[in-house]
Amino acid sequence: MERLEKEPVLEVKNLTARFGDNIVFEDVSFKVYKGEVLVIVGISGCGKSTLLRIMIGLQKPFSGQVLYQGTDIIHAREEDLNRYRQNIGVLFQSGALFSSMTIKENIALPLQEYTDLDPDAIENIIKMKLGMVNLAGYENHNPSELSGGMKKRAGIARAMALDPRVLFFDELSAGLDPVTAAELDDLIIKTNEALGTTMVIVTHELESIYKIAHRVLMLDKEAKGMIAEGKPLELKERATDPRVKSFFLRQLPDQHDEKRFYVS
Repeated sequence: MERLEKEPVLEVKNLTARFGDNIVFEDVSFKVYKGEVLVIVGISGCGKSTLLRIMIGLQKPFSGQVLYQGTDIIHAREEDLNRYRQNIGVLFQSGALFSSMTIKENIALPLQEYTDLDPDAIENIIKMKLGMVNLAGYENHNPSELSGGMKKRAGIARAMALDPRVLFFDELSAGLDPVTAAELDDLIIKTNEALGTTMVIVTHELESIYKIAHRVLMLDKEAKGMIAEGKPLELKERATDPRVKSFFLRQLPDQHDEKRFYVS
């Protein structure tokens, strides 16, 4: 991948999350750059999903800011928050498709809520998005008729319905067989390269991390914050923190091509 412009799409500043007296993480700061695939990693309980939910605007932090085009979405007015939601797409681990609706009806929801497009235009967009995720012809299927991987791809199609600037994925490959998980990784790469869509992805799958990530942020449960940031192969080869080394030195397949994304 060519060197990408260092333009931040999102900026997280001094973010702290806590539940009562339990601090999940504190004073976390980083930027998400235009067109990059940023992967958030760490052991269970370190706050990865909590961080993602705060960045999406679904959860309030104890303190700190999440800035999108200069607007702090943590304290934004409802109209500004709705504008932000129109510029992001989200897919949680469950896929979150409504089982009582067809795939077409699921994808139509954000288009009906946030646009004034007529039914024919919505129909065309649905067909285009399903084609992008290799689900052409499945418009009238129910989620129960799809495999796990197909449900995830349908969820991606819905997340992309509004042509968002940023896509958020939480454990996209969870529960899938290795072949299906690899196909989703390929879809992420294709979407990022074809559309330049910025992506923030939470995952613990090391193979996926090496395959899709331009940059990695690592959270730690004991440190209650971020302990590493960088390109995955650099973290593997140069990290001195034993927690980082332990995470990245797990057994890997023989070949991995590191993506070239420069943020220094």
